[in-house]
Amino acid sequence: MKKRKARAQRSRSFRCPHCGAAMILRPASEIYHDAKSDRKLYVCHNYPACNTYVAAHPNTDKPMGVPANGNLRNLRIQAHRKFDLIWKNGIMTREEAYRWFADSFGLSLRDAHIGMCSEYRCRELIRLCNEVLARNNCVA
Repeated sequence: MKKRKARAQRSRSFRCPHCGAAMILRPASEIYHDAKSDRKLYVCHNYPACNTYVAAHPNTDKPMGVPANGNLRNLRIQAHRKFDLIWKNGIMTREEAYRWFADSFGLSLRDAHIGMCSEYRCRELIRLCNEVLARNNCVA
């Protein structure tokens, strides 16, 4: 029973959250133009008109988060940089920082991943991180 369910989940396709087209697993080298990359990405069927994609976990076909367009990818990068400053400056441990992130948004620890964040949640996380960094006299 479990094998059947796992197989069904693996083969199930999903849709682009921005335009509704199918997401297709492609080599990252096609998008990044880096022949050395052996990673894979889920890319919107309408790429490059719809600039939406998400990386797959290494050696799997599992997406690392929710597919994002250029604006959302940029916000996720900014949010990760701010968030990482909290634990890299020793304000919290990495584990404590993720617990704080989860608690701040009423999420389970399992769901507290920046790759799952919307534009709104990214902006809020950046704002909250700036507050924590300022309270601890760290450059935000």
